[in-house]
Amino acid sequence: MTQERTGAPRRVAYGGGTELLRSLSDPRMEIIPIEGAREQAGHLAPGRRVTVTCSPTLGLKRTLSFSEELADRGLRVVPHISARLVESREHLRRVLDRLDGHGIGEMFVVGGDAKEPAGPFPCAGTLLREMSGVGPGVREVGVTAYPESHPLIDDEVLVQALLDKQPFATYMVTQICFDPGAILGWLSEVRRRGVELPVYIGLPGVVDRRKLLRISLKIGIGDSARFLRQQSGLAGRLIKPGGYNPDRLIESLAPYLGDPDYNIAGFHINTFNQVETTEKWRLQKIESLEKGEPRPNRLFRRRA
Repeated sequence: MTQERTGAPRRVAYGGGTELLRSLSDPRMEIIPIEGAREQAGHLAPGRRVTVTCSPTLGLKRTLSFSEELADRGLRVVPHISARLVESREHLRRVLDRLDGHGIGEMFVVGGDAKEPAGPFPCAGTLLREMSGVGPGVREVGVTAYPESHPLIDDEVLVQALLDKQPFATYMVTQICFDPGAILGWLSEVRRRGVELPVYIGLPGVVDRRKLLRISLKIGIGDSARFLRQQSGLAGRLIKPGGYNPDRLIESLAPYLGDPDYNIAGFHINTFNQVETTEKWRLQKIESLEKGEPRPNRLFRRRA
């Protein structure tokens, strides 16, 4: 049974423009390691933080190779490590040593979509526990969070999973959710339940419908189907002329940035490899904030 989320955001503006400017100044940018990704990553200046996805079709090797390439170009790289693609404890140690050799000290651990685990790690939690015993090297570890109900996993199980992973992680990243009220209500609830990890809010960048579909076809048939299911909310928004940009979502969250009760660390932007257009939007947004241009003040009432 899906539990009712009773936590709710307060009607108090806390962060506003200053915190929004900070969050947009150095967001996490997610890239899929497919054809054209190198050119898109070139739109990011050295020192920017970029995460590299991992999938059953593309494989862990491609994630690692592309991560190493970007790290050697001066980016702060965060590879996604899928637990179900790690073949053994020895394989895990080789992966960690390989990343350490390129100065990569952060990773994002996911369970993964492979139907069967390649080794003894069926979920993110099992891999995290094993990582805790293999020595130094990884300084930061992110895990996934679900502001909206998962189609296959009960809400209560998801909250417990976060609590179980918390001792082994340093932050969490939410799956894309277009309802800021749902994000804030969920966050209030998990904070009440004892989840203290800082959270990066996952949101899409500036996305064009045709390019989104083109990317989905490049990542393999099985991955493509999962990809489109996961982005179904985004697909509906792409019906509108001009595609999608996250203006309304970030403006709605802005009053809660910097509030210690929510502990929102910043944004995790899913670029869908449209880095150039997303960076242009980001820089324009920063410019308007620095000029002090008027912004809507969107706050959310307690949900019944």
